[in-house]
Amino acid sequence: MEFEQRLVKALELLKATGMSRGNYEPPLVSLLWRMGISVPPPHFASFAGSIVFLGVGFTLVWGAVMWFFTWSQSGMDMHAAMLTSTVSGFLFGVSMASFYAYGRRKYKLPKWTDL
Repeated sequence: MEFEQRLVKALELLKATGMSRGNYEPPLVSLLWRMGISVPPPHFASFAGSIVFLGVGFTLVWGAVMWFFTWSQSGMDMHAAMLTSTVSGFLFGVSMASFYAYGRRKYKLPKWTDL
């Protein structure tokens, strides 16, 4: 089955659960779809893939914001800032991957490959 067909089926299943659209179709994922990048909805993504995707994104954005607005002005060492951002990004990635895995189990959603 093509990606678009799987995506339509996945979105129908997610909508039928009653969860909010912003939960199963976050803005970043919607943007990636509009850009032609084929990523599954978060509830259908792998646990490790979610950790990497969400963790790296959080690390880069949050780390840059914190560096420019807080850490650099307080004299924080660049290496300490990078370590703090990386650990925080990893923890965020694990938390969000766990959240989506819980939703996947709660609503008994099939695997992406089974759609």
